[in-house]
Formats: sequence, structure tokens, C-alpha cells
Amino acid sequence: MIAIINFIVMVVAGALMTIFYVMSVRPAAMEQKIGERAYKRAATYRMIGGGICMFVVMANYIIYYWYPLPIPLARTFPWPHWISAIFAALIGIPGVTLMIISARATGEEAMVPKKEHTMYSGIYQKIRHPMAVGELPLWFAIAFALHSPFLLIFSLVWIPVWYSWCIAEEKDLLIRYGDAYAEYCRRVPRFIPRRQQKA
Repeated sequence: MIAIINFIVMVVAGALMTIFYVMSVRPAAMEQKIGERAYKRAATYRMIGGGICMFVVMANYIIYYWYPLPIPLARTFPWPHWISAIFAALIGIPGVTLMIISARATGEEAMVPKKEHTMYSGIYQKIRHPMAVGELPLWFAIAFALHSPFLLIFSLVWIPVWYSWCIAEEKDLLIRYGDAYAEYCRRVPRFIPRRQQKA
């Protein structure tokens, strides 16, 4: 019973996380309808989606370790847990590092959108969504850390979710920054940095 409740909560929290985060990356579009208070509302949405709901889903992942669904799938991987821990570290450490670098480049804007904020520099001159590139693999790292094949498979659902967030954010940034952002998109790739041309 606990396993089923935990899974339902995980799915509902994941859906709410998706919805609220998409709304949080659309302050410029909201501003056209409700004025400048849109940015405060976007910050609230981000706290709910990217903060509370994401934390709940992570907690559900951990609870799943002790209360897995009664399904015909191995509870753990066929190799020792320490091997999964190595996979988790190989995925998680670069992901967290990229998130830290991204957070330094965005500053407060990472959680609190502000109208006066200028376009980003640093890592954002290499790829347009370094935070997403660093954050998404962490779900797979958590699944490996918990030694769970089900959670690894379930984590695939976050790929289209994160992608949709990036697309929604880009549409809003085009409204917010106009031609400057369009030029930035032409110059900087979305997820994978371009190979440096040799002089």
C-alpha cells in the first residue's frame, strides 16, 4: 500500500513540477497580461515547481528504495551496489559541477526572475541551457545511487519534461530580449557546445 501511494504521489508531484516550472519560465508572456507583478508570480511558480515539487519527487525516489512497486522487475541491478554508486558519481559529479557553474552565471535569476536582468555570460556563451544539461542527468544518478532499475527507467520521463522547459523558456526570452536573444540563439547551441575552430 505504501509503495502504491508513494508512486501516485511521485507522479502527481512530477506533473505539478512540470506545470509550475513551465509557468515559471514565462514571465515576459505573463507580463503582457498582468503587468510587472508577473515576475513575482513566476518566482512563486519556480519555488513551487523547481523547489517544493522537485523535492517531493526526490523524496519519493528515496522512499521507493524501501517500498518498491510489486511489479515483475528486479528490485536491484544484477551487479553489486558499489558499482551503481560509481555510475551515480560519474553522472552526478559532472552534473552538479555544471549546475554550480550555471548558478554562478545566472545569480539570483536562477530562482527569482527579474525584468531588469541582462542576458547571461560565462558558460551561457557555450550552450544556452547548461543548468538543464547539468540537472537532468541527476535523476539517473539518483536512480543508480538507489540501485533501482525501475527508477532508472522511470527517469526517462524527465527527458521530454526538461526539453519542454527549455523550449518554453526560449520562447519567453525571445519576448523579453527580442532580436538580441534571436541572434544569441543563432550563435550559441542549445545543449551541446560546438567544437572550437582551430585558428
